[in-house]
Amino acid sequence: MPVPDPVLYPPFNIVRLSHVDYQVKDLSKSRAFYVDTLGLQVTDEDDSVIYLRAMEERNHHCIALHKGTNSSVSVLGFKVFAEEDLDKAEAFFNAQNLPTQWVEKPHTGRTLLTRDPWGIPLEFYTTMQRLPSIHQNYKLYNGVKPLRIDHANMFSSDVDASVEFYNQIGFRTTEYTEDAESGNVWAAWLHRKGGVHDIAFTNGRGPRLHHTAFWVPTPLNIIDLLDLMSTTGWVSNIERGPGRHGISNAFFLYIRDPDNHRIEIYCSDYQTVDPDHEPIKWDLKDPQRQTLWGAAAPKSWFEEGSVFDNIDVVEPKLKAQPIIAP
Repeated sequence: MPVPDPVLYPPFNIVRLSHVDYQVKDLSKSRAFYVDTLGLQVTDEDDSVIYLRAMEERNHHCIALHKGTNSSVSVLGFKVFAEEDLDKAEAFFNAQNLPTQWVEKPHTGRTLLTRDPWGIPLEFYTTMQRLPSIHQNYKLYNGVKPLRIDHANMFSSDVDASVEFYNQIGFRTTEYTEDAESGNVWAAWLHRKGGVHDIAFTNGRGPRLHHTAFWVPTPLNIIDLLDLMSTTGWVSNIERGPGRHGISNAFFLYIRDPDNHRIEIYCSDYQTVDPDHEPIKWDLKDPQRQTLWGAAAPKSWFEEGSVFDNIDVVEPKLKAQPIIAP
């Protein structure tokens, strides 16, 4: 089915993806990965949690690593434009018969916790503690030199339905993959901030988090990270790439953290701010869809993902398969 027309005046105004909260088993190993290797900056930490931000970010954190007994994802966080948007969001989710509650979050103002129809935990806020700018403090640039969080990609058991729901709250589709035989959408990329995506959905057992992505300055930073990982004990954590996606045109690398959470390192997508921007359609069997250079992704990329806390995972309705590397 075709993707829906964009809702240019949604019920509340989301600015962008803001943060992801992870549960990790070993904070010291996670710190070695995210701080010593990737180069994210610690903004606060204790024995139970590490808060991290990237170099261009003024918000207190974009990643929270909570010590837990399981490797999972607690919540996806989104910044909204104004305080009144929080009340409008509460009204919208209540009207959808989805649970809402106001929660206390460290370093964050009034925060609404809810979920989508498939159980993905979502939180919305307006204000988070602001920190001094460090984007010109070049001595802090380490690892892959991450500039900002960019997007989150989720496995969905029904991508058409996921696109329809998130379209209602203002996410606009930039690119999508269609299964020619069924006419269903197999994957879709949707944005709020004017890049290719803040969120994406991939057909598969869901809901699960496929990956969180960080924007970096250039492809050379990705090459530097590969050299670093391959000589500091992280070579087995390199999953896919480097390469250039057909979809989004992004130069990419996929790696896995100590809990097997997938992280994408990412640059070079394009501007999508025009309200009449037309989505680009790709065929599921097009080999340049995954990688412009024609290389297929490994099986793990289509099957493995991070579970959300206490959310049941179901099989996808669409059984179509893309090209998979041998």
